[in-house]
Amino acid sequence: MNSYDTPPMPESSETQKVGFISLGCPKALVDSERILTKLKLDGYDISPNYENADVVVVNTCGFIDSAKQESMDAISEAMKENGKVIVTGCMGKGADAEAIKAVNPDVLSISGPADYETVLGAVHEFIPPSQVSDVRIDESKPHKPYEDILPPEGIKLTPQHYAYLKISEGCNHRCTFCIIPDMRGDLVSRPISDVVGEAKKLVASGTRELLVISQDTSAYGVDVKYKLDFVEGNALETRMQDLAVALGELGVWVRLHYVYPYPHVDKVIPLMAEGKILPYLDIPFQHASPKILKLMKRPGNQEKVLGRIKAWRAICPDLTIRSTFVVGFPGETEEDFQFLLDWLEEAELDRVGCFKYSPVDGAKANDLPDHVPEDIQQQRWERFMETQQAISARRLQRKVGQTLEVLIDEVDEEGAIGRSAADAPEIDGNVFINDIESVEKLGLQPGDMVAVTIEHADEYDLWGCIVYS
Repeated sequence: MNSYDTPPMPESSETQKVGFISLGCPKALVDSERILTKLKLDGYDISPNYENADVVVVNTCGFIDSAKQESMDAISEAMKENGKVIVTGCMGKGADAEAIKAVNPDVLSISGPADYETVLGAVHEFIPPSQVSDVRIDESKPHKPYEDILPPEGIKLTPQHYAYLKISEGCNHRCTFCIIPDMRGDLVSRPISDVVGEAKKLVASGTRELLVISQDTSAYGVDVKYKLDFVEGNALETRMQDLAVALGELGVWVRLHYVYPYPHVDKVIPLMAEGKILPYLDIPFQHASPKILKLMKRPGNQEKVLGRIKAWRAICPDLTIRSTFVVGFPGETEEDFQFLLDWLEEAELDRVGCFKYSPVDGAKANDLPDHVPEDIQQQRWERFMETQQAISARRLQRKVGQTLEVLIDEVDEEGAIGRSAADAPEIDGNVFINDIESVEKLGLQPGDMVAVTIEHADEYDLWGCIVYS
């Protein structure tokens, strides 16, 4: 039933059970982890199926129409299979919430994203816990897994060896195609001491990779005017660079996501060159045509960005840049689209995702003139992907013969599947090690690091053999 596997929970015939469905992006996943942690502290167990759940929580995604439909389907299925459903997340406000009520009028409660207390209140109201735990995490004492109710890092829905680290909520941008500020509000940055403290707990629990996420990582601290904070006696400003420095001291992979190309991004590139954080930037460029960027209300001058990309790669040649783009935006002409393709060829980005423009209720782009017909959108998407596949294949081919550090994600009957520093989980490529004898000889498990010499590459993935030290 769950979109992610939840860790096994000790069962009790007296304890109420909550089913949980988590949909959407990593930021929503973190919300789900926090809700589950709070539920466990309140004495609830987590059910892996509808049948044994006393109530089901659905954490929805409302970014685009297809995501909304997936959420609606999940709610309807939970209603059919269980009947007691609490809805939260990005579809829990405004017109989306009304649409949910219209289709499923008997849902118990609807709340917006990161509204943890409303979810907990609804669970308490409809299935009061028969055993409310008074146990809280004592951070001054060592964790004892057979005695403590929860590990210090709380419940995680990712594999143990990597975790998402959310540093802020909301966004100050008003992009015309996006309604995230309407759903999640303006930027609210977490204190840097809290973020670093959480990161240290995760590393102590076995996390080998921290994926820094937010709606706008580059804007971290803007809302609190880069407030000075203290982390174990060291004075740090609440800003991306200071956070990167602090996380870079933890001895694990640190990967930055959702980074807008503001000028101060230049300051983290030397940290990547020094090996403090991964040489990886996830920058949502969205387009390259100045006209379309203006219609989107996106920041950044793409000609200057090309120059900065070249400067970044001069400082850190191993830098991987991933991005997302939208084709078929209202007003996009063939000239605008060709501008984008030419820009792609020059930028030579490593990892790229592309979406066809889709109207979202409440987005200002809906009111723009000259919407692009669906068949032309499809043609442009195909041309875009063909162009980027060739670029990606070309860049990956350069890695053949290199020896890369690989983080193992999975061991199967053929060998192991892992990722290099250039690959974020779920969205980027993999490194395949088709040598079960070596994998078994070394006893490789998810979370292990191993040196791999690359022997083959295609448009997205790499294949290689283990290097014995």
